[in-house]
Amino acid sequence: MHRNIQHIRKNPAITLLVTQLFSCISYAVLYSTLVLYMTQKLEFSSSSANSIMGLFVAFNFGLHLLGGYIGGRLLSYRALYLLGMLLQIFACLFIALQTVESLRLGLALFLTGAGLNVPCINMMLTQQFKPHDPQRETAFLWNYAGMNIGYFLGFSIAGYFQLNLNFYTLFIAAAITAFISSLMIIAGWHTVKDTSTPLEKLKVLHHSKKTLRFIGACSVVAGVFVGVFFLLQYAKTTRIFMISIGIFMFLFFIYLGLRQKEVINRNRIFAYVILSLGGMVFWSLYQLAPMGLVLFALNNVDRHIFGITITPQWIQNINTTVIVIGGFLMPPLFKKIRQYIAFGFPLQFALSLLLIAIGFFSLVIGIHYAAPDGLSSFSWITISYVFQSVGELLIGPIGYGMIGLLATENLQGLMMGSWMLIVGGSSGVVASYLSNYAIQSTTSNNPLLTNPGYAHLFLMIAIAATVAAIVLFSLIPHLERLIQARWK
Repeated sequence: MHRNIQHIRKNPAITLLVTQLFSCISYAVLYSTLVLYMTQKLEFSSSSANSIMGLFVAFNFGLHLLGGYIGGRLLSYRALYLLGMLLQIFACLFIALQTVESLRLGLALFLTGAGLNVPCINMMLTQQFKPHDPQRETAFLWNYAGMNIGYFLGFSIAGYFQLNLNFYTLFIAAAITAFISSLMIIAGWHTVKDTSTPLEKLKVLHHSKKTLRFIGACSVVAGVFVGVFFLLQYAKTTRIFMISIGIFMFLFFIYLGLRQKEVINRNRIFAYVILSLGGMVFWSLYQLAPMGLVLFALNNVDRHIFGITITPQWIQNINTTVIVIGGFLMPPLFKKIRQYIAFGFPLQFALSLLLIAIGFFSLVIGIHYAAPDGLSSFSWITISYVFQSVGELLIGPIGYGMIGLLATENLQGLMMGSWMLIVGGSSGVVASYLSNYAIQSTTSNNPLLTNPGYAHLFLMIAIAATVAAIVLFSLIPHLERLIQARWK
């Protein structure tokens, strides 16, 4: 046993894999349970819970820029990751107190912590390999698998405790997993140190300057925490603010494209704008999972299989399973397909929209054939999640790769940040609006009363996604000319 622990401590890839696994458990607990916790325990209205959940998703993506900026400049990635996990530990403990005030305080702490540690763990892993090291891809593949195992465990734990509304124990368990993640990074402290970062290159910094950098990092983190805490008090206004930022970023990149002197750079920025719009549509629908879909699964789906009650959180493990299996099957499949056709980003984006449209249309069929008590068969939501998950495989992993192809070196950071803000941040807010649209006419949980609203929403979503897919399919030749890439 001691020898195995020593092996983990000396192997940075394994250290980071286990660290990632435990950190994802606490995130999965909050992602899958917050709406249920707010409505079932804190007696929030469904619309208020959806609004806060939309901001949770938005801030979670948008604040990744925070870690990307501070890490390697003001604090080492390992120190920043540890700080982020400590914030998440206290966040889970505050949320476990089961009051509205402690919930808002806990969410602000958790989101600030998540904004710090997600970019850090990826950078710590990146620094362990040279650019063309063949082990690099394998390490990231295993790290991605560890992340999804963490999600699977988190969803499973959340569902188990939610069955008995034992939210206190659930959030204490989430705090414990975050604590274990912190211990893992401490255990491997010397193996995951920074290399080739601006901070590392300044080893000769005077002690006073190091102190100033530390104080600067803490000040930025404290400022972000206060800002997030304040914005969570005004969910409706903040949602409008987040949407406005997304619109501004779209307009900014159109302006930036027009300013480019080289035609190839201008065309690729315009291609990025078009594909980002497609990504915005997909992720806005996909992010319904922890909001409108979780409430639909709770109240409008027959979740009993062979005498076992399936919790809404466990349903999300359908997605995790498809992602893990598909993550291994998709690369060789793509390689085979590209021997016959140009299977590039535009086609993948269009297909992802078509698949998520099919997923939501299956829910409409399920509602149409619902039982007399209004409950849909579990098979229909299963089919929906499978199609959505395959769509995610087509658009999720390649989004960041797309930026590497389309952006010039001086614009890569800006494009990466805007992709996270537009596709991640704004989509969470849009999803909250869509979720509230389905329940706007009633406060009841009776499926016979809420089914018409859900059926109308899911049908409109399916039609909108289909139209977006058709538009992207028609634009593929034009986008290929703009991008000027050869898909291999």
